[in-house]
Amino acid sequence: MPDPTDDLLREAAAGDADAVNRLLERHREPLRRAVSLRLDRKLARRVDASDVVQDVLLEASRRLPEFLREAKMPFRIWLRQLARDRIIDMHRRHRAAGRRSIDREQPLAGAGFGDRSSFDLAAQLVDPELTPAAASIRRELHRRFLAALDELSEEDREVILLRHVDHLGNGEVAQALGLTPPAAGMRYLRALRRLRAVLGEPP
Repeated sequence: MPDPTDDLLREAAAGDADAVNRLLERHREPLRRAVSLRLDRKLARRVDASDVVQDVLLEASRRLPEFLREAKMPFRIWLRQLARDRIIDMHRRHRAAGRRSIDREQPLAGAGFGDRSSFDLAAQLVDPELTPAAASIRRELHRRFLAALDELSEEDREVILLRHVDHLGNGEVAQALGLTPPAAGMRYLRALRRLRAVLGEPP
């Protein structure tokens, strides 16, 4: 089955402005989920993931002709690289700011889960047909997962997010990380073992 993204990219390359808008809108929500889990928890209390996504999509629109000329990687991986660069820049600017540094702020809610985006994402994982008790267990497991991710290194956390949140295959993860597929596979397996250790599960 053809990927609608490929069709939209061809139409955009032919000069169809509406195709550009539909292309970016198609990727807005997956990108928001990806950004929400990559924002530092302290920064997420000050910056909404949707605002970050809007900035990334504006940048993508501006740089789309460059992408269409070169097309060195799939579009969704390119978008995530733009988002990653934006998040890194935001972390640097907010941490370097002398006034109201995010490192001085204290959470109003429980540590690690004060940002609304995490709760939004958790809600999306809940089957509407689950009983209230089962839904509560699902939410608690998701909170444990997020807390465990925070204890991993950035390298381990990123490869797990690419596989389980962005739903990229091993070959796409390799492209996103600049690795060979075997190296990406090994990094993922090591990260998964460390995540299980943090969660208290046997390897």
